[in-house]
Amino acid sequence: MKATYVDDFWVNAIKPKVEKIEAKIGKYEPPSHQDINTLLLKSQLNHINHIDMRLDEVVADVASLKDEFGGLKGDFSSLRSEFQALKSDIQTTIQKALNKNMVLLIGMIGFFLTLSKFIDTLVK
Repeated sequence: MKATYVDDFWVNAIKPKVEKIEAKIGKYEPPSHQDINTLLLKSQLNHINHIDMRLDEVVADVASLKDEFGGLKGDFSSLRSEFQALKSDIQTTIQKALNKNMVLLIGMIGFFLTLSKFIDTLVK
């Protein structure tokens, strides 16, 4: 755990006073208002330290998520290029199928026109 300003200065500053208060309470002597305020200050400093530790964890988690999202961005870019290639392949396949069908349709129309013309000349 890294030491914060609270760890280095304030906790060390009140530590001797807190030890005296704890000894006083250990002897079943009632604490004074100043003693209670000092103990409250110690509890607040502990609270600040816990919040600071949690903040460090959150910062680390956010940094980790940033890295993971960077990786996902690369994956999505790769997927986008694959889908574009697939789209291009599908468009090419559809275009070829349409061209083939058009050629067949024109061929069939030509065949039926020729057949009807042939039948028409036979009937006359």
